[in-house]
Amino acid sequence: MRRFRLPFRSAARGFRPHAPRGLRVRLVVAFLLAAAFGALLTAGLTFHRARAAILDRAEETAVADLRTQLDSLAPDLTLPPTAEDLRGLTRQIDQAGGARAWHASASYRGGEPVTASPGTPPVPDELRRAVEDSGRAVHQRTEHDGRPWLALGMPVAYTDDSGDTGTGTDAGTGTDADAHADTDTSADAGSLSGLIVYAAFPLDDDRADIDALVTAAEAGAVPALALALLPALFAARSVLRPVRRLRHGAERIAAGELDTRLDAPGRDELADLTRSFNTMAETLERDAAELRRLEAGARRFAADVAHELRTPLAAMAAVTEVLDEDAASGVLPADTEDAVRLISEEVRALARTVEDLMEVSRFDAKAAPVHRQDVDLRTLVTKTLQLRGWAHDERVRADLPEPAPVRVDPRRIDVVLGNLVANALHHGRPPVTVAVRVRGDRVRVTVTDRGPGIPDEALPYVFDRFYKADAARPRSGGSGLGLAIAQENAALNDGTLTAANHPDGGAVFTLTLPSAASSPGTT
Repeated sequence: MRRFRLPFRSAARGFRPHAPRGLRVRLVVAFLLAAAFGALLTAGLTFHRARAAILDRAEETAVADLRTQLDSLAPDLTLPPTAEDLRGLTRQIDQAGGARAWHASASYRGGEPVTASPGTPPVPDELRRAVEDSGRAVHQRTEHDGRPWLALGMPVAYTDDSGDTGTGTDAGTGTDADAHADTDTSADAGSLSGLIVYAAFPLDDDRADIDALVTAAEAGAVPALALALLPALFAARSVLRPVRRLRHGAERIAAGELDTRLDAPGRDELADLTRSFNTMAETLERDAAELRRLEAGARRFAADVAHELRTPLAAMAAVTEVLDEDAASGVLPADTEDAVRLISEEVRALARTVEDLMEVSRFDAKAAPVHRQDVDLRTLVTKTLQLRGWAHDERVRADLPEPAPVRVDPRRIDVVLGNLVANALHHGRPPVTVAVRVRGDRVRVTVTDRGPGIPDEALPYVFDRFYKADAARPRSGGSGLGLAIAQENAALNDGTLTAANHPDGGAVFTLTLPSAASSPGTT
C-alpha cells in the first residue's frame, strides 16, 4: 500500500544564481525575492488550509453517509450473519452510495472482509487493526491503482437488550500516514456486535479541486511578481537618488571642488549620511585652506630668509676668500689657519644652501625659466664630468655608446647630473657609472654606484625636501635639497627621475627625457 500524496511542482534544477551587479539591480532583485517569498509563503499556508478543509469535509461527509446507511440497513441483518448476508449488506451499501461510488465490504468477529463488488480495494491492515482495537469508526487515506482513496471502518454495536444494532461512534480525522481511531467516544454506544463494515471510495473530485488550487496559485504568481516590480523600481529609485548625488559630490570633492555641498531633505539614514558628507566637505575645505595658508607662509618665509641672507653671505664669501689666501700663504698661525679654513667651508656650504632655497622658491612660484636647446646628451654628460673634475677620475665611468639627441635646458640637466654623481660618490661606493641609452622616443641616463643601496623604507622619500635616509647623521655635507631640485629640473624638461636598487647591489638613479624628435619647443 502506498500513501496518497498530492502532487507539487518542483523548481527547475541546475540553476546557478549569479550575484547581480549594480545597486539598482540588487535592490530590485531583493524586493522581488521578498515579494516572491511572501507570496509563496501565503500561497503555501492557504493551500495547506484549503487542502485540509477539502479532505476533512470529504471524510466527515463520508462517515456521516455511511452511518446513515448502516442505521437503515443494519437492524434488518440477522446475527450471526452468513457470508451471503454480509455480501447482501455490502451490495445494498454500494447501491445506496450513488455518485460517491461506494465499494463496501464487511466482516464478522475478525473474519475476512466479504464484498459484493469485484473492484473493491483491499482493506488496509492498519485500518482493520485500528477498528478492532478501538471499537470505533476509523478512516484512512490510501492510494490504489494510482488513484487516491478514502477507506472507512465502522463497527456495529447493539443499542438495546432486544438485540437491535446500531453504528459505532463518530469517525475521527484521518491522516496521510496512519489510520487512527476517533477519540470522541460515545457513552451510550452499547456493546459491540462483532460486525464491522468497511467502505472505500475514490477522491478524484477532491484531488481535482486541490489541483485547481495549485494551478490558480501558479497562474497568480507571475502577475503578482509583475505587479511587485513597479514598487521595487520606485523603491530602488528613491534609494539610489541620494546615493547618486553623494557619488557626484564625492567626485567633485576628489576633483578639488571642496566647496561642494548637497541638499539633505528628510530625516532618514540617507539624509543623515548626506549631512555627514556636508560636514566632512566643510572640514576638508577649512583644513585645506589652512594648509594652503601655512604652506604659502612657509614658502614665503624660506624665500625671504634666503633673499636676506644672500647679500651678507656674498660679503662673507669675499672675506673668506681673502682669509683663504692668507692661510695658503702660511702667514697665519696653524690654529688660526685651521679655523679660517673651517669658517670658509661652512660659509660656502651655507651659500650653497641659500642658493638651493632660492631655487626651490622659484619652483614653488612657477617662476623657474627654461631655455631649451638641441644638444647631444653625451655632450652634456661629458661637460658635467669635466667641470667637476670627474672626467679623469677613476671613481667615475662614462658609458656613451650612441648619439642621444635631446631638446633640454643644458644648465638644468647639468645640475641634475652633477647632483646624481656627487650623491653617488658621497653615499655610495665607486666606481660610479653614468650610462646613456636611447629607447624609442625616450633617452635614459642611469647613474649607478656599487654601495649598499638605498634602504627600502627610504626609497619613497629620497626626493623629499630635507629628507635624509640616515637620521643618525644630521650633517651629511649637503642641504638635503639636492635630489628634490634634481627632480624638479627633470620635470621642467618634460622628464622623470626615479630611484631604485640594483639587483647586484648599489643605488640606480634613472633620468628619462624625450628625444629631440618628440620634445616641445623652446620656452
